[in-house]
Amino acid sequence: MKANCWTGRNSVEVTEVPDPKILSPRDAIVRITSTAICGSDLHLYDGYIPTMEKGDVLGHEFMGEIVEVGPEVTDLKVGDRVVVPFPIACGHCWACEHQLYSVCENSNPNAGLAEKFMGHSPAGIFGYSHMLGGYAGGQAEYARVPFADVGPIRVDDDLPDEQVLFLSDILPTGYMGAEMCDIQPGDVVAVWGAGPVGQFAVASAFLLGAERVITIDRFPYRLDRIKDHTGTETLNYEEVDVLDALADMTAGRGPDACIDAVGMEAHHPTGPLHAYDRAKQAARLETERPHALREAILACRNGGTVSVIGVYGGFLDKFPMGSLMNRSLTLRGAQCHVHRYLRLLLDRIRDGDIDPSFVISHRLPLDQAPQGYEMFKHKEDECNKVVLQP
Repeated sequence: MKANCWTGRNSVEVTEVPDPKILSPRDAIVRITSTAICGSDLHLYDGYIPTMEKGDVLGHEFMGEIVEVGPEVTDLKVGDRVVVPFPIACGHCWACEHQLYSVCENSNPNAGLAEKFMGHSPAGIFGYSHMLGGYAGGQAEYARVPFADVGPIRVDDDLPDEQVLFLSDILPTGYMGAEMCDIQPGDVVAVWGAGPVGQFAVASAFLLGAERVITIDRFPYRLDRIKDHTGTETLNYEEVDVLDALADMTAGRGPDACIDAVGMEAHHPTGPLHAYDRAKQAARLETERPHALREAILACRNGGTVSVIGVYGGFLDKFPMGSLMNRSLTLRGAQCHVHRYLRLLLDRIRDGDIDPSFVISHRLPLDQAPQGYEMFKHKEDECNKVVLQP
């Protein structure tokens, strides 16, 4: 089969690889009909996530048709159309029983590697390095899905792929980012990052009752897309001082909640701190450029909540711990527990509360995945979200 494979830093290639096979009684094989390039895939592409190996199949946002099931998969059958969550969860460990699916205790066979980098291991993740399981991803014609009796959700044929594909990751991630803010009527929420995850966080904050949402980014086309879709207020951080602007917009108090939807490769236009972070990250002395996280903490009102859904991989410097502690802030973060939100958000889509396809800007055949990565990374042609079709 054809698959998009990591071949080195800033290099991917669509090539022939062996077809996946059933390896466990709880496995299924999915023929992929749609898959996508995620912003967190760029962390792999840019070489910031360790333990990648040449030839690893990328991709953790995918859906398709069941073509084979193991003998212990009784709730799915050949021909079922499914969306597959990006974290792999066994369904039976302590974490899964508490709906903490992205930290499943059994799905990462290489947990020891992750423990060396993170202290504890999260769940296995499709197409996301060997320290997170070494699982082949979904930017391919077929994929093996472990624990298929727990993960995939069946979807009806009347809902097109583009409406349900993002249940695999970015829609639940954005929704969870807003949910972690414990939004109350009248709240003001600020969201750093107007990429697809940030756009879903904005839409979800409104769904959960925020009175105002302020979106911060530097690309006008991304800010315009989410403003047109939701009515959010916007700030371009290359044109204004974000902390001053947020204070002015909230009568000096600051937003009630702040969502970091940026993560480890945050950009900042000027200043010695940006140069410091770039130099330390380039020398691999620091894994993160945490401009958005620092700013979210400093901007949030006293007693507010900072929700972190942007991907972080290791260690960061100059963290404003004094501000966090002394101002009674709550800091929450997680890889999304996707399984928890699948039914809820599928029902939201069916009821017309949200149409996730608004984030898509480009549709490409799988063969053009390398061009898609370059376009997405460099924001060419106002690229917002790339969907690949095998």
